[in-house]
Amino acid sequence: MGVGAFCNDIEGWGPTSLTRPDLTPCVENTILLGLPALLVIIASFSQTIYMWKYGKSHNLGRANIIYWPSQILMLGNAVALFVRAGLLKDGDYIPAAMFSTISMAIAWLTVVPLNYYQHLQEIRSSDVIFSFYFFSIVASAINIRTMALLDQTNQDQFKAFVAYFAINILGFIVEAWPRGRTEAQRKSNASRYSKANLFSRISFQYLQPIVSSGFKTPLKPKDIAGMMPERIKTEYSHDHLNQLWQAQVTKHKARGTKPHLFTTVIKSFGWQWFPVLFFRFAASTLTYVLPQLLNELLSFIGSYKDPTPKPVSLGVILAFGMFFASLLNSICMAQYFLYVMNVGIEARTATIAMIYRKSLRLSSAAKQKSTAGEINNHMSVDAERWAEALPFMPMLISTPYEMAIAIWMLYQQISWSVFAGLGAIFLIAPLNGIIARVFLKQKNIKLAAMDERVRLMNELLAGMKVIKLYGWDDSFRERVGVYRRREVSSLRKIGIIFSFMSIMFQSVPLVVSLVSFAVYATHGGPNFGPGDITPQRVFVSISLFGMLTRPISMMSHIIAETIALTVASTRIQKFLLAEEISESTTDHLRTLPDDPSTPLIEIKDGLFAWEQEGPEIETEKEKKIREKQEAKKHKQLVKEARKAGKPAPEKEVPVEKNYGPTLMDINIKVARGDLTAVVGRVGQGKSSLLNAIIGDMYRRQGSVKVYGRLAYVPQQAWIVNATLKDNIIFGNEFDQARYDHILMACGLLPDIAMLPAGDQTEIGERGINLSGGQKQRVSLARAAYENADVYLFDDPLSAVDAHVDQHLWQHLIGPTGLLKDKTRLLVTHAIHHLEHTDRIIVIKEGRVAEVGRYNDLMEAKDSLYQLITEYSVNQGRARKEKSAEQGDDDLSDEDGMTEDGGEKEALAVVQKDEKAELVAEEKMELGSVSWGVYVIYAKAASLKYSLLVVSLFVIGQAVQIGTNVWLKYWSSVAGTNRHTIAEFLGVYAALIVAYMVLNVGSSYITMAIAAIRASNRLHDLLLTKMLRLPMSFFDTTPLGRIVNRFSSDIFSLDELLPWNFINVFLCATSVIGTIVVIATSTPIFLVMVPPLVVIYLLTQTYYIRTSRQLKRIESVSKSPIYQHFSETLSGVTTIRALGANERFIQDNAGKADIAANAYFSWVTSNRWLQVRLEALGAVIVLAAALFAVLSRNTLDSANVGLALSYALSVTQDITWLVRSYCDLQNQLVGVERINEYASKNPEAPAQTDVKLPENWPQAGHVEFRNYSTRYREGLDLVIKDVSFEVQPAEKVGICGRTGAGKSSLTLALFRIVEAANSHWAKASHNGADSDADPAKTEKTKDLEKVEVEEDGGSIWIDGVDISTVGLIYLRQHLAIIPQEPTLFVGTLRENLDPFNELQDADLWEALERAHLKDHISSLAGGLSFKVSQNGDNFSVGQRSLICLARALLRKTKILILDEATAAVDVETDELIQKTIRKEFKDRTILTIAHRIKTIMDSDKILVLEKGRVEEFEAPQTLLQRPNSLFYQLAQQAGEIKHSE
Repeated sequence: MGVGAFCNDIEGWGPTSLTRPDLTPCVENTILLGLPALLVIIASFSQTIYMWKYGKSHNLGRANIIYWPSQILMLGNAVALFVRAGLLKDGDYIPAAMFSTISMAIAWLTVVPLNYYQHLQEIRSSDVIFSFYFFSIVASAINIRTMALLDQTNQDQFKAFVAYFAINILGFIVEAWPRGRTEAQRKSNASRYSKANLFSRISFQYLQPIVSSGFKTPLKPKDIAGMMPERIKTEYSHDHLNQLWQAQVTKHKARGTKPHLFTTVIKSFGWQWFPVLFFRFAASTLTYVLPQLLNELLSFIGSYKDPTPKPVSLGVILAFGMFFASLLNSICMAQYFLYVMNVGIEARTATIAMIYRKSLRLSSAAKQKSTAGEINNHMSVDAERWAEALPFMPMLISTPYEMAIAIWMLYQQISWSVFAGLGAIFLIAPLNGIIARVFLKQKNIKLAAMDERVRLMNELLAGMKVIKLYGWDDSFRERVGVYRRREVSSLRKIGIIFSFMSIMFQSVPLVVSLVSFAVYATHGGPNFGPGDITPQRVFVSISLFGMLTRPISMMSHIIAETIALTVASTRIQKFLLAEEISESTTDHLRTLPDDPSTPLIEIKDGLFAWEQEGPEIETEKEKKIREKQEAKKHKQLVKEARKAGKPAPEKEVPVEKNYGPTLMDINIKVARGDLTAVVGRVGQGKSSLLNAIIGDMYRRQGSVKVYGRLAYVPQQAWIVNATLKDNIIFGNEFDQARYDHILMACGLLPDIAMLPAGDQTEIGERGINLSGGQKQRVSLARAAYENADVYLFDDPLSAVDAHVDQHLWQHLIGPTGLLKDKTRLLVTHAIHHLEHTDRIIVIKEGRVAEVGRYNDLMEAKDSLYQLITEYSVNQGRARKEKSAEQGDDDLSDEDGMTEDGGEKEALAVVQKDEKAELVAEEKMELGSVSWGVYVIYAKAASLKYSLLVVSLFVIGQAVQIGTNVWLKYWSSVAGTNRHTIAEFLGVYAALIVAYMVLNVGSSYITMAIAAIRASNRLHDLLLTKMLRLPMSFFDTTPLGRIVNRFSSDIFSLDELLPWNFINVFLCATSVIGTIVVIATSTPIFLVMVPPLVVIYLLTQTYYIRTSRQLKRIESVSKSPIYQHFSETLSGVTTIRALGANERFIQDNAGKADIAANAYFSWVTSNRWLQVRLEALGAVIVLAAALFAVLSRNTLDSANVGLALSYALSVTQDITWLVRSYCDLQNQLVGVERINEYASKNPEAPAQTDVKLPENWPQAGHVEFRNYSTRYREGLDLVIKDVSFEVQPAEKVGICGRTGAGKSSLTLALFRIVEAANSHWAKASHNGADSDADPAKTEKTKDLEKVEVEEDGGSIWIDGVDISTVGLIYLRQHLAIIPQEPTLFVGTLRENLDPFNELQDADLWEALERAHLKDHISSLAGGLSFKVSQNGDNFSVGQRSLICLARALLRKTKILILDEATAAVDVETDELIQKTIRKEFKDRTILTIAHRIKTIMDSDKILVLEKGRVEEFEAPQTLLQRPNSLFYQLAQQAGEIKHSE
């Protein structure tokens, strides 16, 4: 059968009818009705078979109210069609109509079983059935109209088809009916997306409930829970990517090459790229359908100047064609963004998980190279790039495709002249490559500086207390400033690059159009004569050049994003390829041996080191690269020093690392159930021995075998931000009896009684609201609760005072303690316990000097004997142990007050402040970002520049419109000889050059001047305020939250905000210009403007509340990831030793999933807006086109062309404007968050104008007068009405039980805490911040009742009230050796003298007096030796000695020692005390000590109890009174000789 016979119609195949503007009946029957039916038959048949074979019932019940009507109506459709087929056969038979009718009838029959399985296994309508309904209704409506035009309405087959159409509409209503209330959807846990039908997913209607509720009340994280698809979750995304990555690593290792993370991630998404590319190309194609339709519309309007105009219906069809093309383009773009964002978020989630898991496995050498700041940046900045930059990647393929279509269509308009224009692009292209290279280089420098800055910020915030105590604020501000200046210098270069890139990318289309029109006007016609410049040709070309603008101008952004993404993934890749800890270092068997005599710890011929055997062998090429980098670095340092007006630094001498072993010839056996003590002097390798057993060191030879489960207590207690109970249980099953027993054994019951919520009290980050002793006991309780077989204790008794030490020994560690049957290895300096251990190991210079029982070693009269005889009062005698009852009585007196900057409630905030803060927060959340935030940013950028930028953008847009108006004028007077072609081109070229100059100027001022000035000002403001905030702020604010502001928020200020402002200015000026142009060309269009503006503004206002709140939830959801991450990095040894890796990995995954879900919700809400705005844009196009059709007789083609070419671009411009404006508001949240911290109340002034005596303090006379203090407003007093006087050069020992307020007294001297109810105590108080969880404050409502109005008294030094002295002056004129010895990354010289004021000779002298000179001399580089993070390359004891050297360098009259020698052995302690007595004999010394021996020779002893002074007399006097508190403490410490 031929086509003619098949169609059996005078109009034939067509496809368009010659008699009317329509498709032929034959095409409608086959393409519109028959073809979709055939596709549905195939799809429904295959899907039904699949569901029948593999599908599983959801068992949630069937929605019969939808199921039965839908089945009946589908069968009704089939019956109506079969009836029509019968009627067709009886009449004038048309095979095409019969084909479509039978196909559709069969299709409806095949979807009936599909619908059955759909209701059984799925909880939403079938996409196949839904699509079929929709297409068949649209196609049937077109077919019914055609039959009506052809006068077939009286035929029976027509009536049957209309009946089918009616049943179809009913069926569609049933199929599309929302199913949210059905039992199946109510019971299901599926995400909103999974429950939505096809229409809801295309239009993003499933987000409507969230947008509506966000408009009414601020959204909370729980409102958006479970939004994202399953495959984005860490569990799936990490496993999938990690598997491929490990395979790549193995494959490349075998080849000796490096794997590429970037390509691995791209490949890992496989088929997921298909829908992404499909929608991208569909959208690109549809974009270019519009100019074709515009061409047709202009020729339609032009036809009204001819005697035979085209029918009006054609104009209306073309107008609606433009509308639907625009709408479909918008739907495809929205789906493209949805799919590509899913891929991006999945990549981000997977890389975060890989970074986290890798950080748990880093070897000790790799840890030195990757600082916490760097790893944090990999997570907060680099992994983030995947989600932000991936949507631009497919455009690398689609952009050339779009350009090719535009060029082909331009060729149709202005023939070969377009290639002359393209020549201009190719001439500029090489510049692009150069610019990209420079950009990549600057991006790397910027990120490296940012890494260093964030690392330093992490360190600075963690050591804030020490920085305040030493008065080092300025030094650290300068250090951060060095890296910030590097960042800003790179940012400025990037800004300059971009302002020139903008010539290329925003002005290129104008340059191309100039060259093309110039060539066309002069040589573009037949035989290279002048071309015919008509309005139709000019405006279709302008519209195409405008469309060419978008891909070309996007190219700079796409290239920049791709470069940024490759840089980020290379950085992550380098980290993922870092060396891992070897699992084979320790042979660890989790079960106990059958033979009880087998030792549970055995080391044979052990040789251990912290570094690998030797330096990595460097090739000649690598050496040259390194030397080049070092020279470059030195050059930069010299340049920076010159700028800062400082002397140029000396060239760094490459420091030879010490690759020698730390422990040698280690042979140890620890029997089951034994208590083995490890003793030795500072820095001899005691802690390293425990690390070797855990497997943290390199084992160069020998073997380590450990049986049973391991528990480890580090020297510096590691506490997680959780409740006290969770810190102890640590993820194990809860056993009440065991838990209670452990609390008693660790002496924690009295502390818990004092905490506001008992053991449910939340402990802040790093244990900030616990004293040093309390932290250590929580750490011990955690280990005890593990119920392990082997316990490794790293000097846990040094942090507690004598009677607590006694209690822990008796009830937990010692021979009668809870762990008496366990194998215990105890590093200790407490020599009075040695006689009660089973074995003693003496470590000397990294070797085992002695091993044996106490009595045997005493008889051997070697190093242990010497130690005991010299330093123990009761050597050789078994001391009388205190009875358990008495020990408990002593403990029950203990006060739960904390010593060191903590307080008693859990990160709590006084309730009234919380309320005040919340009100302000709500006001901000309900509106858009307040204008105040814009003003803050504009002032930071300078109002002069802000106004200049806006003016330049407005003038630029005016000039751009001028170019098109000039073209319109040219096309309307072409051929009249009014002007020469040279005149036309001259004006056109002048306008384009002006536009280019304005473009560069506006970009340069925005990116390279104003934005950098703003982000710099805000960063400096935030940093200055951080260093001036009171300590109480850091006690209640998690580190992650502050770091988030210095990393993510500053990054958004540096790199995202300027782009957003440029986008908003460009789009806003473009939209206003467009409205002006359309209104002047077709004034009737002005009728549409007011309602459209109102609708746009309403949509934007409606959406912005939800969007801002979602962005806020997303910003806040990141902080817990960073916080958990910093916490993990500081406790990685403990996590590994306790085998808690898996649990921490799960915690991290949970937090990452919450953040990913928040990001997904925010991104999808953008799609909701996009679809609605672009639908409105399509309405504008429709209106403009319809007005043109209606005014066809009064308008000329030039005006219509100008108006419609602008209308086509305005849809995207308006959408981009609203999107950019919303993005701008979301990015301004960063400014708001920075300003929030920058507006906090600072502590007292750093300097005051109070006149002080010369060389104050010149004597060192200290007097406390009725002094009271608390850690923050609203809390209980920690020091209560204390009065005492210390005479010049007097030595006072301060002692008391844990939590008695000893450290609080020293903090008061430095004004870290202020006198209660004093002016500065109130003025420096801050409420909660906006990230704080209001729920946490519920626990501490009772604190509101604390209404204390007593006067806090004062402290006087040499006759001056210290509350009148500037803080920096005060702190720099007192010296302290703090409780926690803190070192910072940098050289040893910088750690001793951060202001670079002293000579090296002074530093060496101080080190010699601190007994460290020999050790430091042996290190590579001496004073230039690099201190690693947290000072990890020094033992805790050595760190204490470095702090002593710092104090020796400060020639002040008052010295405070806060547990300064707790971490050193008794021998070193004795030497230090001698040094102090000799060097500081003319100075006033206040010494807090747990070791009573340390303060025995003081002039006076101050005994504190519950924050009050109990005793203040000479030690000899107190020791003569057996009922004195000091006597009891001395007796417990074994410092009082027993009478015979």
